[in-house]
Amino acid sequence: MRLTEFTELMNAQFGVQTADSILTDHVLIEFGGRTGAQAIEDGRDPRTVWVAICRDFDVPRERW
Repeated sequence: MRLTEFTELMNAQFGVQTADSILTDHVLIEFGGRTGAQAIEDGRDPRTVWVAICRDFDVPRERW
């Protein structure tokens, strides 16, 4: 997944402000306590970060 697609999905699902907050503030256990932004900066595929966020926020599976 491209970063632009990831950003579009985040913004569509959560709204711009909330998406930004989730990405920079929400700690993802499956990435060793890193935020989504940190995980992406570390080279993780945005798709895996998207799925982790979806799980944590109970996004319906059909939107993953």
